[in-house]
Amino acid sequence: MKVKFQWKLLFQIFWSFFKISPVTFGGGFAMIPFIIKEIVEKRKWLTHEDITDVIALSQTVPGAVAVNSATFIGHRIGGIRGALAAMIGVSLPTFLIVLSLGISYFFVQDNPKLEAAFVSIRATIVAIIVYAAIRIAKTAITDKTTFFIMAVGVPVLFFIHPIIAIFLGAITGLVAVKIKQKLGYNIDLHKKKKVDPSTDPDYFMGAGI
Repeated sequence: MKVKFQWKLLFQIFWSFFKISPVTFGGGFAMIPFIIKEIVEKRKWLTHEDITDVIALSQTVPGAVAVNSATFIGHRIGGIRGALAAMIGVSLPTFLIVLSLGISYFFVQDNPKLEAAFVSIRATIVAIIVYAAIRIAKTAITDKTTFFIMAVGVPVLFFIHPIIAIFLGAITGLVAVKIKQKLGYNIDLHKKKKVDPSTDPDYFMGAGI
């Protein structure tokens, strides 16, 4: 039964990212809203805070954000096998689509209707990325310090590499925590969420007591 459950979980991880990948035009950041809906809201495998951590971590290592994020999420859900299932699931549709487009490109290039469609798609991607940023901000910005880091980080990104910005953000966070501890403040890095006993099964098992 345990082996059967593991294979079922691995297939669910693979299928979740296989469905997400084809609709994420514009890169890894456009995938975030779909990941939230599928992994957090529908499957309930991870929390919003987990997704925020994964997205941040996926940008600190080489490679595409989409593949990195899927791999990290898969690993958190199902270990090494889960990471492989997620990585294959998110990569396979893109590979097949790019292969098909590469073959058919010479037949559709310079088509004005196709160009108009891609212009509209690019504008839609901007909206999707902004939406994802707002959703992540709800869990990433927990106090004045994190708000300050975000407010300063946006304009700074126009002048420095994102990796450097992430590193400086981490240093700022560490320094801020040290200062708050010396001043005697209580450190709370996550927003408190109200527990609804009617929707949280763990509440009745002692987690909410």
